[in-house]
Amino acid sequence: MSTVQEIEKAITRLPKDDFTVLREWFEEFETKMWDNQFEEDVQSGKLEKLANEAITDFRAGKCKEL
Repeated sequence: MSTVQEIEKAITRLPKDDFTVLREWFEEFETKMWDNQFEEDVQSGKLEKLANEAITDFRAGKCKEL
């Protein structure tokens, strides 16, 4: 059995309160991972082209207020 399968099986056995704690922890963990990846992408310039296109579209009046 793989580690992922073992984790999945263990999660199904958690009491409701423990599952809630795990879910909240995982959401925070995943958010931090996403934020870190986003920051790395910004620093490395991966989003530069997209940002420039958005600025160009905004200046050309191609955007609407939400």
